[in-house]
Amino acid sequence: MGSVLEGQVRNAINDYHMIQDGDKIAVGVSGGKDSLSLLHVLANQRKYLPVSYEVKAFTVSVGFDGFDTSPIKRLCEEIEVDYEVIPTCIKEVVFDIRKEANPCSLCANMRRGALNDVIASQGFNKVALGHNKDDVIETYLMSMFYEGRLNTFSPVTYLSNKNIHSIRPLAYSYEKDVRYYVNMNHLEPVKNPCPMDGVSKRGEIRDLIKKMSLENPHFRANIFGVIKRNHISGW
Repeated sequence: MGSVLEGQVRNAINDYHMIQDGDKIAVGVSGGKDSLSLLHVLANQRKYLPVSYEVKAFTVSVGFDGFDTSPIKRLCEEIEVDYEVIPTCIKEVVFDIRKEANPCSLCANMRRGALNDVIASQGFNKVALGHNKDDVIETYLMSMFYEGRLNTFSPVTYLSNKNIHSIRPLAYSYEKDVRYYVNMNHLEPVKNPCPMDGVSKRGEIRDLIKKMSLENPHFRANIFGVIKRNHISGW
């Protein structure tokens, strides 16, 4: 089920040559709808893509109480994917020691670092992240408004210090497509215990995009078109 999203993922994989034969792909799974959908699709596509690749799911535990990974574990058992939780003290560093007023960027960097360290040590050459098309657009606008430059993350990024390629197979999928896939496949997202969840500059940009889309239904598509036509960050 969810063939629309699966088709979008296949197109993104083909357009940007994200997966090759023999790849060992680590999927970063936060427990949210995007990462769960990505894991589910990549596991399913092992039967259909014309290449052979390995998939393993990883969750970086930041250290908040009440973070229940059992739904992720159950899903991994159903789709026959190995699963590992990476324990860290990121919450203590970011919130208790440094007391960051805007902790999201530092937390994200530390989570990526912890994930990349572990998967590199296990011989994985790809890491799949669940950023969707709306995330691409939001990041572009955040870069423009807050940094004064035109930039967003790439569909494929080479991390030279770890010899790992970061891939984003949901790059062609809007959040609404992901929600539909989650509902149709009865996936169970995990509640994010972080007190900053939904409270950030990204949330403000998301609200702006919603407002602009009411006035112009093509707003999202137009911004994404600008990104692709100008080949920003490897697009």
